[in-house]
Amino acid sequence: MTVTRGRPLTAEITDILVAHCGLDAADAARAPDASLEELGMDSLALLELSAGVADRYRVQIPEQAGVLTIPAVADLVAEATEAGDDPPPDPPGHTENGIVVAAPLALVWEITNDVANWPDLFTEYASVQILERDGRTVRFRLTMHPDENGTVWSWVSERTTDWANREVHAHRVETGPFEYMKIHWRYAVEPEGTRMTWTQDFAMHPQAPLDNAGMTARINANSLVQLSVIKNRIEQVARERAATTGADDE
Repeated sequence: MTVTRGRPLTAEITDILVAHCGLDAADAARAPDASLEELGMDSLALLELSAGVADRYRVQIPEQAGVLTIPAVADLVAEATEAGDDPPPDPPGHTENGIVVAAPLALVWEITNDVANWPDLFTEYASVQILERDGRTVRFRLTMHPDENGTVWSWVSERTTDWANREVHAHRVETGPFEYMKIHWRYAVEPEGTRMTWTQDFAMHPQAPLDNAGMTARINANSLVQLSVIKNRIEQVARERAATTGADDE
């Protein structure tokens, strides 16, 4: 792939930042020498930029991209694409994200494994339909809220809990744009509460709108958002239960 250095490529990078990362185009125009961090781009915005650049140019930008200006990012992309027309290998996707929830393990396990109520736990799911239960395994259909293009994504997954080992294994039955998607949840008790860790291993179909690298960046960005939401909601339930228990004891 060939790209043109200078203003055209800088404008393309700016377009990605405005469309997907929340950049104010007027701010960028007023401060062309400002770094991405100075323009207000936080870690989630930088992950979205990384996904956009990977999707459009098949180029990975460094994690420290926040210290770069928009023209510097454009130069980085141009240098990477000029190094050769063949895109780099796209290894299978792998993500790992976790958070500590200030709540007992049993409560975190109870709420996060109540699949039927996931629309009240995650912000991205519009509905869940339980299709089948077989012991510790549940098969269900997830339907998301419409995306930025108005598309509604839906698929069937299967999830098996293992309380003895404090883990859950899941996979997509209807894989959609994925060749495969495997998910592993782990729970561990820590002094501050319960650590919940999500690991996802996957590969994209060649015709999918994102490649493995692009989807990795997107999943990492979304996981941080959802983990934070789940943490806050479970901790609220923990506080409410503690208050009720306290009132009953008086």
